[in-house]
Amino acid sequence: MNMSNKNKEKIQKIRTFWEKYEQKVVLTGGLILIAIISFEAGILQGHKFEQGTLVIEKAVKSETESLKVGNSSVLGVQAINSKAGNPKIESSKDNKECLLVGSKNSTKYHKPDCRFAKNIKPENLVCFKSEEDAKSRGYAGDKGCIK
Repeated sequence: MNMSNKNKEKIQKIRTFWEKYEQKVVLTGGLILIAIISFEAGILQGHKFEQGTLVIEKAVKSETESLKVGNSSVLGVQAINSKAGNPKIESSKDNKECLLVGSKNSTKYHKPDCRFAKNIKPENLVCFKSEEDAKSRGYAGDKGCIK
């Protein structure tokens, strides 16, 4: 019987609490549900407008020309020796003797048709007339191109 009285007391306390705070509990529960639903709706809406990476492409105008070296051609060699005063970059008149190429940012030289030589930016291109010319400027042959 003791258990029965305790259960009745608990039920009575719950009933009193509910009668006293019913409106506040329902209102709080409703606000929490609205907040959860709004959050989920925002996430679902955000997925609709998800965009990929923005890529801005800009046309670059430069003074480039094709350079013939033997049977191969090197594109994008700038004739800027006279403009920039850079002694390493040969002028377009001397480019016919450009048998090897290198980069100002590297110490390796390559054959003009080598895949590594094609990655050199035109403004960084250094032309060499011979292997001796490249070695005298402190460059070493690239093992992938020069054998």
